[in-house]
Amino acid sequence: MKLLAIVGSPRLKGNTNYLVDCALEEAAGLGVDTRKVVLSQLEIAPCLGHDDCESFSACQQQDDAGWLLEELCAADGVILATPVYYYDVSAQMKAFIDRNYFLYTHSVPARAASIGLIVVGESVGLEDALHTLRLYVGSTFGVGDDRILTACGYAARAGEVKDNLYLVEETRKLGQSMAEQLLG
Repeated sequence: MKLLAIVGSPRLKGNTNYLVDCALEEAAGLGVDTRKVVLSQLEIAPCLGHDDCESFSACQQQDDAGWLLEELCAADGVILATPVYYYDVSAQMKAFIDRNYFLYTHSVPARAASIGLIVVGESVGLEDALHTLRLYVGSTFGVGDDRILTACGYAARAGEVKDNLYLVEETRKLGQSMAEQLLG
């Protein structure tokens, strides 16, 4: 079983990355093969919005989105994690979501049977970011609500989330529950 985490935070030592590491640690401890991809470390250009996208055999942009979308489609489980930036998902996560349009126009299925959503905000915007991720999940994965797990909370400064023991525990439970869903 393969669990792919896609992280929309540019802060490698920030709160979102820390929580993802907690979830992946739990899943790996139960025998799931995990991989974390940090979007800011890749070259993913925004979607160009071709009106005839479905007529192309491959996305016209040659960047890291191609192989990442292949990984996404092959993953048994997917974690999507983002900080809240200006009341919604980060720009990195939004660019990635938009690049999924090629899969959508070509009816390429993503097979993940378990989805984890991790959102960290400073003071507001958790609901909006979570809503954006849920809309994306609904159009990309054929999973029921019982297979979509969430961990959301607040942390104002880098590293501060470590003091939010409830959120850290909820994120660890998310990783454990995803592993159980995938292995069960």
